[in-house]
Amino acid sequence: MSRRLLITGGAGFIGSNFVHHWCQNYPSERVVVLDALTYAGNIANLAGLEKQDNFRFVQGNICDRSLLNQLLETENIDTIAHFAAESHVDRSILGPGAFVETNVVGTYTLLEAFRQHWQTNSLPTNYRFLHVSTDEVYGSLNPNDPPFSETTPYSPNSPYSASKAGSDHLVHAYHHTYGLPTIITNCSNNYGPYQFPEKLIPLICINTLIGKRLPVYGDGKNVRDWLYVGDHCSALDVVIHRGIPGETYNIGGNNEVENINLVQMLCQLMDELAPNLPVRPAANLITFVKDRLGHDRRYAIDATKIQTQLGWTPSVTVAEGLRLTVAWYLTHENWWKPLLSQEYQAYYQKNYVF
Repeated sequence: MSRRLLITGGAGFIGSNFVHHWCQNYPSERVVVLDALTYAGNIANLAGLEKQDNFRFVQGNICDRSLLNQLLETENIDTIAHFAAESHVDRSILGPGAFVETNVVGTYTLLEAFRQHWQTNSLPTNYRFLHVSTDEVYGSLNPNDPPFSETTPYSPNSPYSASKAGSDHLVHAYHHTYGLPTIITNCSNNYGPYQFPEKLIPLICINTLIGKRLPVYGDGKNVRDWLYVGDHCSALDVVIHRGIPGETYNIGGNNEVENINLVQMLCQLMDELAPNLPVRPAANLITFVKDRLGHDRRYAIDATKIQTQLGWTPSVTVAEGLRLTVAWYLTHENWWKPLLSQEYQAYYQKNYVF
């Protein structure tokens, strides 16, 4: 069955990778991308797609109800893949208001528009609202705790994760109350092409290339489960086609790594793959900085449910994924250099205390 997708936040990191995945695998299906093009949204992430007949890009905000109503009706949308979100913990600490507005109010507005659209069209069973969320809603794990499962109680610790938890609860409530065919996914830390430079892996790659210090929070022993973005996109594809409305699916990469070890792996790859580094070995640039406020110690995902019920498993190891990612940043200088703006530099200076 052919689908007509509205992809919110489709010019962002994960969203744009998903747009490329869908357009490549389902070239005959209609894809409409809605993105506000804030600092983390980049139209260059979608380069080449504008030539495809079934693709349309719209610049706009998910809080704009009239725009949502128009797009859902005129494009006859049956599936929403909702990526649009403020997503960086550090920025949520510096300015939480934007996170509440986009992640909570924006998700509510989108749900209301989709509910009206679904009800107007006589409650079709093929409609889907996919809400892409994060493992950070579950809080922090101790070293010997079992990984997060779909039944782990929510315990968000940052303004970012609290706003995503709020949006998750709204999505769940709209299924329980109205029967809206929603599905929630909670993923671990993504990495790969098109990731904005403030996130850890592109930050390390780019700072190494320009000879800047590589900031590592605290003692560097915070643990994250790393998921290659291509694996995440394939999981979301499976969820849209085979997931059960009302369910939640955790998506993880089975790659728990301490931050300091991850940075050292990246430094080794940069030494190997980048011939003209200003500082070599790159590890000489590693600098421990003041820890993030309320920094969660460990995240880990138990992806048993999506593996056993939907048949998805990650295919990229962290070593393979990091090599692919480093190679991408090495060959896409024209993509990342324009992003190192004065606004970005001001944020960087404010965030890291050397």
